[in-house]
Amino acid sequence: MKFKTKWTIMVVVLLSLSLLLSGCGGPKQSDDGKNAEAERDYFKVGVITSLSGASVYGGNVTRRGYDLWAETVNAQGGIEIGDKQYKVEMVYADAASDPATGADAVERMVTTDEVDFLFGPYTSGVTLGVAPILEKYKVPMITGSAESPLIWKQKFKYTFGSIPAVDLTGSAPVSTLVNEVEGGAKTIAVIGVNDAFSKATAEAFKANAEQLGLEVVKYDIVPEGTDFTPLVGAIKELNPDVLAVGGHEQTHMEVIKAAKSLGFMPKAFLMHYGITTPDFINNLGTASEYVFGGAVWTSDLEYSDELWGSTKEYVEAAEARWGNMPDYTEAASAATGEVYAAALAEIGAVPPLSEEEREQLVDALENIKVDTFYGPIDFANEGDWYHNNVGLQPLTIQLQNGEQKIVGPSDVKVADPIYPVPGWEER
Repeated sequence: MKFKTKWTIMVVVLLSLSLLLSGCGGPKQSDDGKNAEAERDYFKVGVITSLSGASVYGGNVTRRGYDLWAETVNAQGGIEIGDKQYKVEMVYADAASDPATGADAVERMVTTDEVDFLFGPYTSGVTLGVAPILEKYKVPMITGSAESPLIWKQKFKYTFGSIPAVDLTGSAPVSTLVNEVEGGAKTIAVIGVNDAFSKATAEAFKANAEQLGLEVVKYDIVPEGTDFTPLVGAIKELNPDVLAVGGHEQTHMEVIKAAKSLGFMPKAFLMHYGITTPDFINNLGTASEYVFGGAVWTSDLEYSDELWGSTKEYVEAAEARWGNMPDYTEAASAATGEVYAAALAEIGAVPPLSEEEREQLVDALENIKVDTFYGPIDFANEGDWYHNNVGLQPLTIQLQNGEQKIVGPSDVKVADPIYPVPGWEER
């Protein structure tokens, strides 16, 4: 009896130890290489983005895009693999606008929630924080937002991006202001905030300006939270034709407000992401008018796809669901799901994905080209933009009558650029 009791205890201990060890080292695998959730008949999709903290507004922009894709594909029966369809379940984790927090959240999502693949963060900084975790566990991620070229130069195998990096898109608006308006710009001041995306944007504006022969009268990278009034006051004394800003929507609003309070109106403001968001226009009113920016998508474009049908139909669906016109980040986030669906269908992988199938998914993403309502998504598989989407044409936009209009390049514009822009007192 004692022998049997000791033997029973030993078996229990060994089983407990086995279960403990099976929880380490990434998604649990069964004997056939599939995830332990072998009976799951839906794709479990992880989403890491900023649901709190300084970048919560942008985090919710990405969430709207990701969620609309999931709702739409589920309403149509799910992702079609062969002759069957598989619905998707979204699992969210909050990066809290912090790279380290995002990395911890992704590790938990991969090891505990056992997601099949991920949608990525709003900010480039958080993307750079979570990408090494996905390299460790060999789980693919596509970000529908991050634009810093630093991400792609790292050549992460498991990280992809739907929006072209700012060093690909920043040249379009500078070129428009130099070559495509009467009496083109001759001088420029460039400022940027010291985060991965904003600094890269400022660097791209400066490099493109110098390449086109503009005189850069001031270039300054400042900490987040800077009071822009003294800086804009110093730039006013230099009187540049263009003031270009690398930042997110809050930075852009603060710069515009500072310029207006100082009575400073250059011939053009040039900004990148942020001016396309409803928040920018709603908060600034007429002060948001005539600001130039870079983009790769607007609702004026005419693309078609299998999920929504067309750009117009996607825009109508997004406005009906969220009450706002989608910007290019929201659109890119929605299109990201279409890329996964196409790649999964190509390799014939059904949920849950095994490690081998995740590798096949990465290979498929590297080589696939998907036509979406957002435009073509075509990931580079070599060079400085490794795994970044290089399929889109950079555009120059300008806010006119509260709408973002494509004003360059000249062969695709839908409205003429207004330059120099009207002064504060003329609005």
